[in-house]
Amino acid sequence: MRKIMIAAALAVTSAVAIPVIAQMPTTAPGAKDPSRVKAGTYTVDSAHTQVLFEVNHLGFNDYFGLFGSATGTLKLDPANPAAASVAIEIPIAKVATNSDGLTKHLLGPDFFDAAKFPTATFKSTSITVDGNDAKITGDLTIKGVTKQVVLDAEFEGAGVGPMNKKDTVGFEAETKIRRSDFGISYGIPMVPDQVELKISVAFEREG
Repeated sequence: MRKIMIAAALAVTSAVAIPVIAQMPTTAPGAKDPSRVKAGTYTVDSAHTQVLFEVNHLGFNDYFGLFGSATGTLKLDPANPAAASVAIEIPIAKVATNSDGLTKHLLGPDFFDAAKFPTATFKSTSITVDGNDAKITGDLTIKGVTKQVVLDAEFEGAGVGPMNKKDTVGFEAETKIRRSDFGISYGIPMVPDQVELKISVAFEREG
C-alpha cells in the first residue's frame, strides 16, 4: 500500500511539473541586439543589479566586496542615445564581504559611516556613445563627498523578461576611484587608495 501511495504522489508531482517545464523558454530572452531596445523610462531591477569593488589586500591578493539592492532610473531613446540619463542609489548597509568583522568595520566611521551616510549615489551629466560602448560622465557621491567619475560602459542585452513580461536592458560598467577623495583613508598605504568598481545593472521599462 505504501509503495502505491508513493507512486501516486510521484505521478501527481510529475503531472504538475511537466507543464511548468514546458513553459520555460528554450533560449535566453535577452540578446546583444540594439534594435530590441525601446525608448522610455526604466527602473533598476534591484534583484539583478550588483556593484562590485576590488582592492588589493596588503600586497598578497585582490579582495572583493559587493553592494546589492541598488535602485534608480534610466531614461533612454535609442534614436538619440547620447541624450540618455541615469541615476543610481546604492544603500551602504547592503555591503557584503565574506568576513563578518570586515563588513561591520566597513559600515563604521573608519570607512563608509553608514549611520551618518546611508546612501551612495551616481548621477550622469553626459554620455558619449560608440557602438555598443559608452563613456558615462557623472557625479559620484560617497560619504557626503561628490566627485566626477567616468564609467566605461557596455551594452549587454535587451529583450522581454519571461516572468514579468517587461522590456529589459542590461549594461556593465567599470571605473577606478581613489577612496581618499571621498574621505575614506583608513589603512592607506598598506591597503591601496585605488579601488576598482565594476557594475552590472539591469533596467526594466515602466508602463
